[in-house]
Amino acid sequence: MKIAYISTYPPRECGLATFNQNLVNALSLNPTYDSQKSFVIALNESDDLKEHHYPNEVKFIIRQQNQQDYINAADFINKSDVQTCIIEHEFGIYGGNSGVFLLSLINRLKKPFITILHTVLKEPNFMQQTIIKEIASKSAKLVVMSKKAVMFLSSVYQIPKTSIKLIEHGVPDLEPVVNNEIARTELFRGKKVLFTFGLISRNKGLETVIKALPNIVAQHPDILYVILGNTHPGVVKHNGEEYRDSLKALAKDLGVANNIAFVNKFVSEEELHQYLTACYLYITPYLNEAQITSGTLSYAIGAGAAVVSTPYWHAQELLADNRGRLFDFKNDAQLANIINELLSDQDKYQKLRQNAYQYGLSLRWPAIGNVYLNVLNEALLTETKVERIIPPIIDVESMPILNLNHISLLTDDTGIIQHARFGIPNLKEGYCIDDNARALIMTIMAVEQDKNPTALKFMPVYLSFIQYMQTEDGNFRNFLSFNRQYLDEVGSEDSFGRTIWALGYLVCSAPNNSYREFGKELFSHSIIHFNKLKYLRGKANTIIGLSYYLCAHPGDELITNEIDQLAIALVTSYNENKEDNWHWFEDILTYDNAILPLALLHHYDVTGNVESYKVAMESIEFLNGFSFENGYLNPVGNAGWMKKHGKNPIYDQQAIETMAMVLLYAKAFEITKDDKYLNLMHISYKWFLGKNSLHIPLYDYETHGCADGLQFNSVNRNQGAESTLAYFISHLAILKAAEAEYETLSSPLVEANKCN
Repeated sequence: MKIAYISTYPPRECGLATFNQNLVNALSLNPTYDSQKSFVIALNESDDLKEHHYPNEVKFIIRQQNQQDYINAADFINKSDVQTCIIEHEFGIYGGNSGVFLLSLINRLKKPFITILHTVLKEPNFMQQTIIKEIASKSAKLVVMSKKAVMFLSSVYQIPKTSIKLIEHGVPDLEPVVNNEIARTELFRGKKVLFTFGLISRNKGLETVIKALPNIVAQHPDILYVILGNTHPGVVKHNGEEYRDSLKALAKDLGVANNIAFVNKFVSEEELHQYLTACYLYITPYLNEAQITSGTLSYAIGAGAAVVSTPYWHAQELLADNRGRLFDFKNDAQLANIINELLSDQDKYQKLRQNAYQYGLSLRWPAIGNVYLNVLNEALLTETKVERIIPPIIDVESMPILNLNHISLLTDDTGIIQHARFGIPNLKEGYCIDDNARALIMTIMAVEQDKNPTALKFMPVYLSFIQYMQTEDGNFRNFLSFNRQYLDEVGSEDSFGRTIWALGYLVCSAPNNSYREFGKELFSHSIIHFNKLKYLRGKANTIIGLSYYLCAHPGDELITNEIDQLAIALVTSYNENKEDNWHWFEDILTYDNAILPLALLHHYDVTGNVESYKVAMESIEFLNGFSFENGYLNPVGNAGWMKKHGKNPIYDQQAIETMAMVLLYAKAFEITKDDKYLNLMHISYKWFLGKNSLHIPLYDYETHGCADGLQFNSVNRNQGAESTLAYFISHLAILKAAEAEYETLSSPLVEANKCN
């Protein structure tokens, strides 16, 4: 059998065996496995393909956050001689929100495949659940390693049990060593060793064992608790060895410092097996029951160790039928009693070890590998793929990957520079609060989507710029020179409104409390200016900001009153200008037009005001009547704009106009769940990618900037902040809508989340 294996994979310099490598090795033991034609597709966290030196079986590398690589990998597999595929799934392995990029691969894959799920969440968020359902719909089988995982997939994800195969975690094919070198070391000699191994972090609950030691040592002074493993790299990065040091201090305080030993290193499988067979008891004192699979626990059972554990999900199953003993989470007294009992009763102790050893025989990799080959053979025999009944409107696979390189180029330690010559920042033009407010909105959206590191880096820069531009009375200046000199005393109402939009969104969706509190402080200082606004677009942008603020503070009567008054002004203007065949707020359509009905949809969303909804939907239909031609968007051009009962001048078309249309239809779809608006949103977004009147893309795939506008015979090749941010805000809105579309396809009756 020829197999493509898709997962993270240990590079040659790593030297550590993993589940993935062990399974590949186990498959290769079967004579039906064709090692010459089989290969591995390896996931790489870095964009640097030369960062690791992979073994020869790795024939293709996917850069984790490069969506095109997933598509290319599928094409590579389709053109190869392999008959079937194995996909290892863990949410953190693949790129995009909750690893959504994997869907680009599986939807393009033409070979039957099975998927091994290492994590099955009991309470998944929408995106996690949607991804698992989509994987299940395309996989010949979902493989899980515990009965609890089968139950969750069936009850929580509504996946038929016939689509699921239970195959337990494999263990090394090793017998206990007769002359165990570890047992003869000074560390183990003359001791009864309690043992734990794995990466050290607080969720492992090691302090529970240390707290139990005084009661154990009182009866068995020859006890030694050995903890094998390095501190988790993520823990070291943020907290150093603080946890390990706290464990040492705890042991000293309890008078058992001489009864604990840390072995701070990685070991080979063979050496680990010696540790497991040399120890007296293996202990997993984890603090959380929500662990569906534990490789360390499986290895201990495979080695025939006597095991004592807290009752997390995998332990409950694996240690059943007297294959081990369980104690309650954080219950050191109960743990001490169990250990003392087993140390004193050799019959009970030996029975545990024998039961574990016998069960472990069925888990050894050669046997597990044969089970996987049988499942793959079944996939080849059936070779049926379940296709989605309703194809998605939004084709995420065809979208460019999210690349913020041009945003990075435009941003310095002051803020985002407003203009560019082609793709080069034009420092002479300085900065404006308009663009920095948009940039803050974009970074919040990017962090919500996939915790984008570039967005996280620049978010405080844009927020700091806004704070620098706020005046003493709470208003905002707009323009700042490159040498940080104010160029105006008070900005426009448009720039004020866009800033309130950004701050309100931050209060609703900040990635941490510090940003949220800072944003709320700036927002609150500006409230006195809300009722001074005169122009519709300033009011509309402000309404959107207030709606986001009310999502976080729905009981704020002051802000509710403010948003109501601003919405009344828009509705009044609409009623004053409305005529037959002219359902608009003014006697002319100028710029950023879709912001006006968008604001009323936001008002309706947080207040339930029916009049705002009615006016918004009427004006949307009016926009629809002339904005689309030949299947693509023609936003109102700024060459004279569109006068009452006149024609749309079409050119020049601006990116912010398209962004407003994308956001308008996104909100309309969120509220109504009508696919018509999702389709119009997608069509509007594709304006950036060349589905426009000139069939020329404004998004630059080389620089990852966006052209400033569409002219009658070309594009404005300058790539300033306004147009580039308009593209990325639209891009991120599309990705969020795609998630909502999956939700609608999976469960048409799902109610909209009003705070999003």
